[in-house]
Amino acid sequence: MSNELHKQHAMKVSCAVVTVSDTRNEETDKSGKLMKALLEESGHEINYYTIIPDDKETITNTMEHAVQLEDIDAVLVNGGTGISGRDVTIEAIQPLLDKELPGYGELFRYLSYQYDIGTASMLSRAIAGVVNNRIIFATPGSTGAVKLAMERLILPELVHAVKEITKDLLK
Repeated sequence: MSNELHKQHAMKVSCAVVTVSDTRNEETDKSGKLMKALLEESGHEINYYTIIPDDKETITNTMEHAVQLEDIDAVLVNGGTGISGRDVTIEAIQPLLDKELPGYGELFRYLSYQYDIGTASMLSRAIAGVVNNRIIFATPGSTGAVKLAMERLILPELVHAVKEITKDLLK
C-alpha cells in the first residue's frame, strides 16, 4: 500500500449518527449502536448522536443542525426510509442536498437484493449526497440494512468522500 493511500485510510472522520424512529430509545436503538460501533472500529469518531421521531420537520431541522456543526464531516442516518406514510426521511433530506449521489441508493438496493432481502429490496429507499460540505448517508433502519450499507458502501468510501468534498475548500 502506498504511503498516500495509507494516510487516506488512516484519516479520522468526525460523524453524526441520527436514528429516525417513533419507537426506539438509546437502549433499543440496535441500528444506531451498530453504526456507531462500526465507525469507531474503523477509527472514526462520533461527535453527535440523537434519536428523533419520524417527523419531516424534525428530521429537516436535525439535519440542518448537524451539517452546521464544526466538528462534523459526515452525517449517517438510519430509519424512516420505507414506503409507509410515516417514512419521510428521504423527503426531508432530499431537498437539502447540494449534490445527490444516486449511485449509493442504486448500489444499496443491488447489494440488498443480492445479499439480504431479495426482491423486497425494490421497496427500499436509501439516499446520499452533500449538504454544506458534509457527506450524508441515509440508510434503512434494520440492522441488516445498516450492516450491509456500512460494511459494503459507507466505510469503504467515507474517507474518500470527505477528502473529495473538502479538497477545494480554503482552510
